[in-house]
Amino acid sequence: MTKQKYFLLILLLGSLTALGPFSIDMYLPGFPAIAKDLNTTVLRVSLSLSSFFIGISAGQLLYGPLLDRFGRKKPLYIGLSVYILASAGCVFATSLDALIALRFMQAIGSCAAAVASIAMVRDLFPVKENAKVFALLMLVVSVSPMVAPTIGGYVTVALGWHTVFIILMALGLLNLIASWLWLPDSFQPDTSLSLKPIPIIKNFLSVVKEPQFYTYAFTGAFAFSGLFAYISGSPLVFIDIFKVSEEGYGWIFALLSVGLIGSSQVNTLMLRKYKSEQLILAALSCQLIIVLFFLLGSINHWFGLIETIVLLFLFLCCLGFTNPNTSALSLAPFSRNAGSASALMGAVQMGLGALASFGVSMFDLKSAVPMVAIMTGTTIVALLILLIGRGNIKVQVQADKDNAMVIH
Repeated sequence: MTKQKYFLLILLLGSLTALGPFSIDMYLPGFPAIAKDLNTTVLRVSLSLSSFFIGISAGQLLYGPLLDRFGRKKPLYIGLSVYILASAGCVFATSLDALIALRFMQAIGSCAAAVASIAMVRDLFPVKENAKVFALLMLVVSVSPMVAPTIGGYVTVALGWHTVFIILMALGLLNLIASWLWLPDSFQPDTSLSLKPIPIIKNFLSVVKEPQFYTYAFTGAFAFSGLFAYISGSPLVFIDIFKVSEEGYGWIFALLSVGLIGSSQVNTLMLRKYKSEQLILAALSCQLIIVLFFLLGSINHWFGLIETIVLLFLFLCCLGFTNPNTSALSLAPFSRNAGSASALMGAVQMGLGALASFGVSMFDLKSAVPMVAIMTGTTIVALLILLIGRGNIKVQVQADKDNAMVIH
């Protein structure tokens, strides 16, 4: 493979992987404008975010078998087409219910891009280079939380929130055209693969029964669901409560994302000296102290804008250690059905994230308390699962430190 082709593939696969995160982050600054236009509240608008998370959770379980049965490109084309049509629908949405339904369909479409791109890494590159390629993809994806909200803020102010979905539709169309022109056929369809529900369910059940999987997958999913509570609640906290502008919110969101991305890179260095399970316990313990203090201060109105930013930054730094290590340990016991394990882990993570996001939207309070309370509750549950579940693991399979990465 030439350097030019290698670079093009990384860029294209990274663009496919980043489509979902861009769809989450770019419209966040527009929550108040959407609420005004659709005659609802900012917290009710966050239900469209919850429906997106549900769509991603369901889509990961859906596309895994389809990509193996029909090859990589056909399901990818169908998914991107669904994404483009759903994005166009969002532009013309006149009610919150319509926006919620269209965001669900948009997530189902974007999920095809993410799952297909990960599968293609295994197809197109030697196994020994997979960790390097995944790391490069994560660098591309990391651009999303730092750039998308800032762009979304300026676009919303200048052109309105509808334009954000026009841009997302254009990104989907560009990905579809680029995939058709430059993505090679990387996998021969397996026509012998059954798409009947019972064999698929049995395969997923065999994964769930593995103690190391359910301990670390659910620990990581509950810990990381606090991120979704933050994403869902932050427009109200910063724009409504602290009266930050849409552009300012984008810059704050980008700054806070540095905590998550930066700590995940520090985590790679720490793995040279410490084991993944040690880092998980230490990070979760620090996370619990932070959120308990954050909750106490929020209830008693101790914190202003700066203190809130600092505490959220520290919280996200902890997740930068927790998420990559729980992901790596969850998948470590599997070789033959790693794809099913990966899809199930992602579905659990996004499913719990959707519940956390939905929980924030249920409390119509002009306060950060609902967001911080859910962040606190999910952290406590994560730590309990870790402490109890570790006793059920008889022989722990160690994770490959090169494969530990943050999933956004």
